[in-house]
Amino acid sequence: HVQLVESGGGTVQAGESLRLFCTASGFTASRLCMGWYRQTPGKEREEVAIIDGDGNAKYQDFAKGRFTISKDNAQNTAALQMNSLRSEDTATYYCAAGASRGRGGDYCEGILKAIGFWGQGTQVTVS
Repeated sequence: HVQLVESGGGTVQAGESLRLFCTASGFTASRLCMGWYRQTPGKEREEVAIIDGDGNAKYQDFAKGRFTISKDNAQNTAALQMNSLRSEDTATYYCAAGASRGRGGDYCEGILKAIGFWGQGTQVTVS
């Protein structure tokens, strides 16, 4: 069965960095769209960054220049390097993945919304 497991969350001070990891298993597809989302209590889950099977990434404005998403296709893993963290980055971060037959951040955005599988989340707290 499909499973996504996130790790790497924690508590840091503003200005510090964290690296989140996601391991996807159980997919039969050779290419995956993968992405990171975050959610705070009382708010809707929001997209952070998405990456397609070729490594093309799409970032939300708040993530540009500070966060970097990467992917290892052979291992079906994704990482999110977060630098210059701010208090407003405090949230539960979720990994998503879905089978891909196309390319591009916009394409993967649609895939993850429609058929994406989700992990349980990892907490990031910036004080």
